[in-house]
Amino acid sequence: MYKRPLILVTNDDGITAPGIRTLISVMNTIGDVVVVAPDSPQSGMGHAITIDSTLHVEKVVIDGNQSEYSCSGTPADCVKLAVREILDRRPDICVSGINHGSNSSINVIYSGTMSAALEAGIEGIPAIGFSLLDYNWNANFEHCKPFIETITRNALEHGIPEGVVLNVNLPKLEEKDIKGIKICRQARANWEEKFDKRTNPMGRDYYWLAGKFVNLDNGEDTDEWALEHGYVSVVPVQFDMTAHHAIQNLNTWNLKKTLK
Repeated sequence: MYKRPLILVTNDDGITAPGIRTLISVMNTIGDVVVVAPDSPQSGMGHAITIDSTLHVEKVVIDGNQSEYSCSGTPADCVKLAVREILDRRPDICVSGINHGSNSSINVIYSGTMSAALEAGIEGIPAIGFSLLDYNWNANFEHCKPFIETITRNALEHGIPEGVVLNVNLPKLEEKDIKGIKICRQARANWEEKFDKRTNPMGRDYYWLAGKFVNLDNGEDTDEWALEHGYVSVVPVQFDMTAHHAIQNLNTWNLKKTLK
């Protein structure tokens, strides 16, 4: 008998965010959905986990017939709890998002959305993080739906290579203006950061992080190029952070301990 896939849905913007509500609606057309997501926004948390306080999980009803759990922890915590405590079987796929804002290029390092997907990947679960290049809380996510469905169905049908997680970013365009989906590499870029220093009424200094994103990569095979030219970008990322190309060079060092 045909069994619908079990889909774990999570995010970093919080369980009530419009982005995750859109993602849930798409996943309900594909399989059986269980949601485990933060009870409050956790953007920029990266792969943080809770080790110095307790975690709380509450079953909630927001909309639809899917099972939903609100978690006091980080996105990575949500996936850990889902796999170890909440689900009665391993999910066939984990999808995270839809993030309010870009997670392309270097942003993947800081992203709670992608860290949740990476945590699932560490557990051996196929995983995808979805982000829309619109930071507005009331962003229109409708044009994302067909692309998210297409990518998810392909991942379920063909599988995702072991140790790989997909980072998907969608441009802020009308559906008719999106040219298609491109498999890309991560652009070489960074943030030129600065801190806005201020003083509160009590005379104590405080800081707001500010800065601008700088793309240092002119390649036409990158996520930044694809997004700028009207494509959905798909970057395969990995949690093995070994710089394999550097091992041969480092083996030329004289690392024998010198006795005095």
